[in-house]
Amino acid sequence: MIPYGKQTIEEDDIAAVVEVLKGDWLTCGPAVERFEQALANYCGAKHAIAVANGTAALHVAMLAAGIKAGDRVLTSANTFLASANCAEFVGATADFADIDPRTYNVTTETLEAAWKPDVKAVIPVDFAGQPCDMPAIAGLARSRGAAIIEDASHAIGSQFQHDGRWYKVGSHPWADMTTFSFHPVKTITTGEGGAILTNDDRLAERCRLFRSHGMVRGETTDCRPQTADHKLQDEALGLSSCSLLDERGPWFYEMHEVGFNYRITDIQCALGLAQLNKLDRFIQRRAEIVAQYNAAFADLSFVFCPHLPALHPSSFTLHSSLIAWHLYVLQIDFAILGKPRAQVITELRELGVGTQVHYIPVHLQPYYRERQACTDSKCPNAEKYYAKCLSLPLYPAMTAGEIQIIIESVRAVVKCPKEKM
Repeated sequence: MIPYGKQTIEEDDIAAVVEVLKGDWLTCGPAVERFEQALANYCGAKHAIAVANGTAALHVAMLAAGIKAGDRVLTSANTFLASANCAEFVGATADFADIDPRTYNVTTETLEAAWKPDVKAVIPVDFAGQPCDMPAIAGLARSRGAAIIEDASHAIGSQFQHDGRWYKVGSHPWADMTTFSFHPVKTITTGEGGAILTNDDRLAERCRLFRSHGMVRGETTDCRPQTADHKLQDEALGLSSCSLLDERGPWFYEMHEVGFNYRITDIQCALGLAQLNKLDRFIQRRAEIVAQYNAAFADLSFVFCPHLPALHPSSFTLHSSLIAWHLYVLQIDFAILGKPRAQVITELRELGVGTQVHYIPVHLQPYYRERQACTDSKCPNAEKYYAKCLSLPLYPAMTAGEIQIIIESVRAVVKCPKEKM
């Protein structure tokens, strides 16, 4: 069976993990710091904060941005549950914007249509690796005082051009924070893991705080606003002084926020650092497979391949060679085909080809339907997309023979009545 996604683990990855296992640190050690620095350097960001998984990255970003009960957070209807659930984690209300029918991403128009006065943050999702139009989205969100947290779980290594200059996802100025996921099916993996990237010193400090119980360590540590006398500060706040905390030493720590144990391990980060060193190779290989698929399916009249925008130097644009493809999603008109999607998936599986569906529109999930009374017409483009989407296998370790099997199997199964004659 050829799976739709799979990690690529090589001997240097294994050696990196074994080296950590033989050392003194298993968690929260030097490998975490090295991975964070390498990730920040690769993307061109000032800070990278590695966490336990991509969902934790989104949750921490919500906390760092100060999103709370009474706030509304807009995200894409076409995404994984975590992009919305992170708002619910902090007591805010998750809400949904529709997608562009070509890129499958939110746009300023769809965000504008869904906007309400209590929106305090937007989470654009770079679906399949294709970045959203972040300059335009930032113009809309910032003019209304909303934070921007880019969910780039699919898009590590992707780039876009704006006004003649290229920007990497993770460091451009149109997101306050950007989150990544390192789940095994992503472009690089740490097993499970995620990260928040930002150029804002204050946000980076808050992300680190919430990652580890809201706690900071060190004998000179004091997260409170600086005053000449801690006792006077406590009195001004109406607090009773705790003389025990006046004694400082190497053991000392303070907690001023309720944080979480979202730390990542040295074992995971050793793997991540080895993977990061070959990210460009992985991206190139994925792009080659996408190009083969597009050529193979271009003549199927009722099958639509992923949209590849043309390059234009004067505005926000993408070029296919600079998209770090995470997913390859076909749009298939199953009605014309005369087969339901489940049958197509079964027939492909019988030929040894695994597929997947990305994603059921989040606003149609029972939790959100009941909580917000979401209707089937809330995000019509996302619903039309979902009715036709099917993800084919895409990962760097695929062989030429496996790619040929996939192409031949799809063409054999996905053949409309007219083309059978």
